[in-house]
Parts: sequence; structure tokens; C-alpha cells
Amino acid sequence: MDVLVVDDDALALEALTAHLRHWGHTVLPFPDAESAWRALEHSTDVRMAILDWMLPGMTGIELCRRIRDKEGPYVYTLLLTGRSERGDLLAGFEAGADDYLTKPYDWDELRVRVRAGERIVRLQNELISAREALRTQAMQDPLTKILNHGAIVDALNAEIDRAERESHPLALILLDIDHFKDVNDTFGHLVGDEVLREVARRLRNCLRSYDSLGRYGGEEFLVVLPNIERNQAVSLAQRIRRIIASQPVRVGDSSVPITLSQGIATWDRPRKSPSDPLIGAADRALYAAKAAGRDAVRLVRFEFIDPDSQEVEIPSGIPPELPD
Repeated sequence: MDVLVVDDDALALEALTAHLRHWGHTVLPFPDAESAWRALEHSTDVRMAILDWMLPGMTGIELCRRIRDKEGPYVYTLLLTGRSERGDLLAGFEAGADDYLTKPYDWDELRVRVRAGERIVRLQNELISAREALRTQAMQDPLTKILNHGAIVDALNAEIDRAERESHPLALILLDIDHFKDVNDTFGHLVGDEVLREVARRLRNCLRSYDSLGRYGGEEFLVVLPNIERNQAVSLAQRIRRIIASQPVRVGDSSVPITLSQGIATWDRPRKSPSDPLIGAADRALYAAKAAGRDAVRLVRFEFIDPDSQEVEIPSGIPPELPD
């Protein structure tokens, strides 16, 4: 573990550094709090700090307060002090110290305190990992490992706000696997699940790093495309259509041909509004693509007028072989 050590006594700092390194830690020694803070301010590697209370300039107490105010992983903080009055110790804990050791300290006692800090840091790491796993689980579709319905709608709402703030265009693509019921009926649901996973993988590979992809429901996928012009969104949809149709999905001995119908809703001048009308526009474009024979792309230009009239759509048919 990376341990930051601050002591203005050169001999004490050298001895403390040597012991900590002997105990297997990476040590960052500093003779004053200012230089220690400059090193710590933008670091996420240091997980423990051992601070002398009395330091020139910034005190150990003040450095402790700054550590507590700093964003990032928790830094377990141990104060070394010659003070033993209850009021002083209370001030140290109120500043954010986790533990203290009175000088002159015993090396074995210090090692015990350091080990206790290690356990707390390790437990916090486990807690953070568990929290992140739960957050991912709450946002992720378990089958395809992309965003689930709620998470992709949340991503759309965030992008609507960003698009209004930054005056950028926004586009949606609502995609549906053609005749997916026939896939399940002919090849079985396990093959159908693999088709969904493979379509999600191919879609993800077509998108930019800042685009959002989610499973909207069943065999429907929703793609959120921030800061994209209308012709770029159409070109992307046509590229997706060709890539999906270019080769069947192979599952064991089965070879499953797949095509997509896609509805695009583009919004040139987004402003804060509910996401439902925009999704509804993409859904109507998707319906038009299915009505055109499937394996097709259709476009709707979307404008949100007000909560009463909601939206105006200017539909534009896109020929299936429109070039990129």
C-alpha cells in the first residue's frame, strides 16, 4: 500500500520510512505539509497518511482536513503527536483523523495501528467494488450486457439536457430484429438469446465511444447519438443495416440470417423536454421501415413545440441502398 509520511524531524522521518518499507509498503516521505499536499492533491494511489501533528507552516491537523475534503478513494489518516489532552485529541478526530499515536511511540504498536488501517482500507475497497457491481447490475441488461431499458432512457434524458446546454443536434435510432419470433420458433429460445447477444455486439462495434446503446425491450434496441448531423445518422444506420445483414449468426450447427428495421429521429435544435415524444417519433419511423418491407431505414425530423401540441414531424423516406 502507498503510505504518505510527513515529519519535519529528518531522523524521525528516515526511521519511519525505513520501518514502513521493511513492512512492505511504498512510502512517500515529506518534511512539510505543503509539499505533501501538492503530491497528494491529484493522487489516487495513496491510501494511508501518517502525519506529525506539529509541522512548520501548515500543521498536520490542517493537512488532515484537506485530505478529508479531497475527492477520491478514502485515505486512512494516523496522527503522531506529543499531545495527550482530551481536547487536543478531540480536535484531531474532528479534523478527520482515524487514529493517533502518542510520541515517543513503540514500533510494534505503530505496526499494529498500520495493520488496522490496512484492514479498513481493504474493507472499503471491497465495499466500493460491491457497490459498483450492484450499480452495474442495476443498469445492465443481463443477457446482452448493454444498458437496460431504464438506463438507456436515463442516458437519453441526460443527452437531451446536454444537447440543449451545448446547442448540439441529437439523434435516436430505434432498431428491431426482423421476424425475431420466427427465429425463436424455428431455432429455439437459446439460439434466439445468442442472436440478441451477437446483434448487441455488432451494434456496439459500429458506434462511437460516447454513443449509448441499450436494449429497449424484447428484440428492440435503442441507440442515442449525441452531436450528430442528420446525414451522419442516416449513414450510420445504413452501415449498421449492411453489417447485420452481411453474415448470418452462427450458433452451433445453426446459421441464422438476420436483418434489422430502423427508425431514426433527428433533432436539430434540442431543448429540455420529455424523452417520450422523441422515442415515439423514432418508433413511428421504425413502423414505416417495417411497412416498407423490413431490412430498411426510415427517418423522421423531430421538433418539440410545447406540452400541448408536443411535436411536429417531417417524415423523410430513405431508400435502403442510400450510400454512406
